[in-house]
Amino acid sequence: MGPDSREASFEPVHDLIDIRHRQAERRAHPDGQCAQKPAEAEVLAWGGVSDILVSNEVVSSRKLARLAALTNMSKISICADSAIVVDQIEAVAESSATRLTVLVEIDVSGGRCGVEPGEPATALSVRIARSRHLVFGGLQSYQGRAQHLRTEQERRDAIGQAAARTADTVAAIRRQKLECAIIGGAGTGTFAHEAASGVYNELQAGSYAFMDADYARNRPAPDFEQSLFVLSTVMSAARPGIAVLDCGHKGIAIDSGLPLVHARQDIDYAGASDEHGSLILRSDPGSLAIGETLRLVPGHCDPTVDRYDWYVGMSGKRVECVFPVAARGMMQ
Repeated sequence: MGPDSREASFEPVHDLIDIRHRQAERRAHPDGQCAQKPAEAEVLAWGGVSDILVSNEVVSSRKLARLAALTNMSKISICADSAIVVDQIEAVAESSATRLTVLVEIDVSGGRCGVEPGEPATALSVRIARSRHLVFGGLQSYQGRAQHLRTEQERRDAIGQAAARTADTVAAIRRQKLECAIIGGAGTGTFAHEAASGVYNELQAGSYAFMDADYARNRPAPDFEQSLFVLSTVMSAARPGIAVLDCGHKGIAIDSGLPLVHARQDIDYAGASDEHGSLILRSDPGSLAIGETLRLVPGHCDPTVDRYDWYVGMSGKRVECVFPVAARGMMQ
């Protein structure tokens, strides 16, 4: 990362305009914001975010038209990994009398979207650059699988390979007399490696603002405090050594593992059903009373946030603020 580098936070973690503006005031990510869906981008634009990257493919003409309409409010960039998608974006930009910035997404072993690095990515970059209605914005090179590799060496090796493939692609694009304004990627688990690579100029971490139990399993864990909790209540303690909370699948995401019980290492969250969470009390079978509240650390912060309408900001036992989850449910 050099003097021309940028930081862009990953919005689906936050779903919250208020936090974004507070971060910007502190220069935590002054330059831009990422979204994954057009509806999320709309919320960001309506909330005053001036530079938005939809770091994903959008293939519906109707949805692309919504993004094109946002160019009257914000700079809008989008990703593409095929000529078919580029042609779709171009047609919508032309019909909307605007220009859209397009980044080529490359597959750096993340196993999701992305064209092959090197010549295939270069050919797509040239196609975008030659369009009268598009602007070539650079490369999206995110290695999602690396974020939760447990050892530092595994993460370093994965990002080293991603950076090398990205650098080769940047060089091939430059041979076509094109420059990559953005070379973006990184996440909370690996951002230090992308920053040190000398290849990336935009970091797109987001979970660092809240953290979760899955990131805490990395060794070493990212150097950020856990700040997101789900407050739950003991609703049953009818059997010794077992208690039941009022928080199950509907209240907390478990796709990346079961939640942890904050500050209670003697209690295991053992299983979930729709509205119930089962606890095992390992040291004191009768230590929880009906009505007692516990803070749960989500296994995965992103989908947990999307289950709620409000954040409640606490300082000790005092409520300091309440924020709406502005982009909740914005999946379209």
